[in-house]
Amino acid sequence: MRTIAIVNQKGGCGKTTTTVNLAGCLAVSGARVLVVDMDPQAHSTLALGFDPEAIDENLYEVLCDPAGSDMVTPIEEILLTWSSNLQIAPSGIVLSALEQKLATDRASDRNERLAVALESVADRFDYAIIDCPPNVGVLTFNALRAAREVIVPLETSDFAIHGVQKLLETIALLSDRIGHDLTVRILPTLYDGRTRYARETLGEIRTRFGDLCFDSVIRSNIKLREAARRGRPLVTFAKNANGAQDYSALAIELALTPEPGSVELGFDDFVPAGPAREVVVQFRDLGATDVRIAGDFNGWVPDKDVQSLVQAESGDRVWTKILSLAPGTYHYRYVVDGEWREDPINPRSAPGPVGGRNSVLVVR
Repeated sequence: MRTIAIVNQKGGCGKTTTTVNLAGCLAVSGARVLVVDMDPQAHSTLALGFDPEAIDENLYEVLCDPAGSDMVTPIEEILLTWSSNLQIAPSGIVLSALEQKLATDRASDRNERLAVALESVADRFDYAIIDCPPNVGVLTFNALRAAREVIVPLETSDFAIHGVQKLLETIALLSDRIGHDLTVRILPTLYDGRTRYARETLGEIRTRFGDLCFDSVIRSNIKLREAARRGRPLVTFAKNANGAQDYSALAIELALTPEPGSVELGFDDFVPAGPAREVVVQFRDLGATDVRIAGDFNGWVPDKDVQSLVQAESGDRVWTKILSLAPGTYHYRYVVDGEWREDPINPRSAPGPVGGRNSVLVVR
């Protein structure tokens, strides 16, 4: 099970929105997903249509350990089902009391309890997405200990950039303290590309954080709030809305990124033997500002090991990508201003692992 914590000590940056909608997109694609609501405000629970006050048991009973491990409620007993592929471990305001209790508890396992609880359901899910409270307390500490990956939603504003730098330093210190390596990625959110301020701020985020940034960008979209009010991930009722498309792109990018610690195939494992040759592909779009290419030839890391040229030609902007490839068949997509797309001039395609289609390139 791939376990991912959604963390930011700042409220209103899109943690719950990211948790619920990323989980929804992964579930729609066929993955088995568990949402873990570690926020006492229970926003993820609410956003999936469940009333926290009407729930008999939640994560408090799983994590409180009132009389020793034999009395702990197994996490599978509290799970609520949203769909065949999506379940949630719900939260409630009582988790605030648990945080205070654990903060003064000297038990050696106080930061391990979520990790231990999730072990019992690891074979039932492909992903666990943990929604953390807006602070770095003991509940977030439990989430970080259980996870291997961290996504930090970052709204495109100057104050948010300064705050997230401190958060990254804090996560690094916590990671060292618990002896647990974490892969951290930045997700730009609440982006309004119509304003020069937002475009400049996004550029600053990419410059400052570099490869830590996802290529996907989450645009401001009122439909995301409407979906939360209906208790549904946006992709399940307005799949063509900007928010649904953006989180679908994020799900694709995440699925195509190898899980930390997983065994990765080397170049020779999937490419027939033979001398590499130079392959040139082009993408034309007057309205695009950033175009990259990703495929199984570069580990699905956009523009890794790719020579890129940009020029104006016949009223269009043309991105030329120069690849060095051995003979074989390759799958790829373009990332156009954070949106994953097929090659519009390549008729060859194949289904992608989490929906959509990949373009197919044959090198002879």
